[in-house]
Amino acid sequence: MSRLRVFTAEKPQSPLLTTTESDVIVRALAAHGAEFERVSSVLDLSPNASAEDVLRAYEPFITGQKAARGYKTADVVRIARGQTGTESMRAKFLSEHTHSEDESRLFAEGSGAFFLHLSGQVFELICEKGDYLRVPAGTKHWFDMGSKPFFTAVRLFTDPSGWVAQFTGNNIASRFPKFE
Repeated sequence: MSRLRVFTAEKPQSPLLTTTESDVIVRALAAHGAEFERVSSVLDLSPNASAEDVLRAYEPFITGQKAARGYKTADVVRIARGQTGTESMRAKFLSEHTHSEDESRLFAEGSGAFFLHLSGQVFELICEKGDYLRVPAGTKHWFDMGSKPFFTAVRLFTDPSGWVAQFTGNNIASRFPKFE
């Protein structure tokens, strides 16, 4: 189940809010320009589904987002259960960073945690199958795929080069709980 916890940046051990209610999550993130949505047309993917299969399965959603947001392309990132070599990938995105364009993801399977550093607070959002999150360009955040990562996500871009992480140098992520 999707879950939002909100902390002050100084007190990562004491959440100000914990909720699994979609409407509360939507309002809390929208107040900071982020978008959260539960996508109703979630499909079960074959373990052997290709990136093309995933894009085809979610084509109506992707087409709608492209029209609404001006995205030009979509791709798929997939971390299979038990995949080796994920430690370095996890470590890279556990550092606070920004992007010059939106980070838009639809989780087609599995889960991961986004941490958004907004107005002196940190919003920890655990996204699962069927969750769509749009983090506005320039938003300070980090992503934790967990110690045993498993997810498939559709990513939407205006220009994929705009999604390259610009690290802030702030070590705030090291003070917050990890996604396990």
